[in-house]
Amino acid sequence: MTDLLDRATTLLDEAQLPQGALAHAPSGLHLLRYAAPTAQAATLYRPLLCLVLQGAKQVSTGTRSLTVTQGQSLIVSHALPVVSRLTEATVETPYLALVLPLDLDLLRGLAPAVPPVRVPRHADPFSITRCPTDRGMEDALARLIDQSRCDETRQMLAPITRQELHGRLLLGAHADALQRLLWHETAASRIFRATREIQSDLSRTLVVGELAQRVGMSPSAFFEHFRAITGTSPLQYQKELRLLNARDALRSSDAKVSDVAFRVGYESPAQFSRDYSRKFGRSPRQDRVALAAE
Repeated sequence: MTDLLDRATTLLDEAQLPQGALAHAPSGLHLLRYAAPTAQAATLYRPLLCLVLQGAKQVSTGTRSLTVTQGQSLIVSHALPVVSRLTEATVETPYLALVLPLDLDLLRGLAPAVPPVRVPRHADPFSITRCPTDRGMEDALARLIDQSRCDETRQMLAPITRQELHGRLLLGAHADALQRLLWHETAASRIFRATREIQSDLSRTLVVGELAQRVGMSPSAFFEHFRAITGTSPLQYQKELRLLNARDALRSSDAKVSDVAFRVGYESPAQFSRDYSRKFGRSPRQDRVALAAE
């Protein structure tokens, strides 16, 4: 862990980023460093691997919550609207984490060569899993960072190491969650298709029974599995995504609040403002001003 921590710290220092998030294009990794605990922040997690190198973070979605600490890693297998906060971070020992976005096509290509794991009958289907970080994964990530530093190794060796990282995920402690996602016609794969469909058009009215039918499940089974996997209901999932999408629009454009509300599927700007204020603690107009000042 020390070698990887040193490499991540060096990348952040070279980018002259004492605090914040760095998208490191040469390696494809994201690095985060913060010197103090934070308030809760809402965001969308897409499929990823996150290693906490220092400090601790709490992640919550719907009715589910977990804390990931130094030396632990988590896998997110489905796109999830989450609320997170840093719980351990100081100037002397800042929170520091490394994130690898998952390439699902690469995982699917590797999956046929991997022996299936025996998933316990009552295994937790939640789409965020946590476990101790594997030493082989640490070594591969350190090599990926080293290989990203020059053109020759970045072009020739880094793709091989990236493939190794995905292969290790299919063989390691996170294997059961990822294999459930990749197998055809499992509950995890059906719910994944459902979340993709919801994301594809947030303005569309969501009829849960029709969506369940399209992914090949009864309405009752669909609702049960959707909540177990995402931590929330289909309608709440859509609402969370609508509000996150609206916040991005308010940050990146000068569109009217009412136009943003209609664009993400709200029929009533007043209801949009109420939901937005409950979610982010500020009205859309107040939040736009605060976001612009960041």
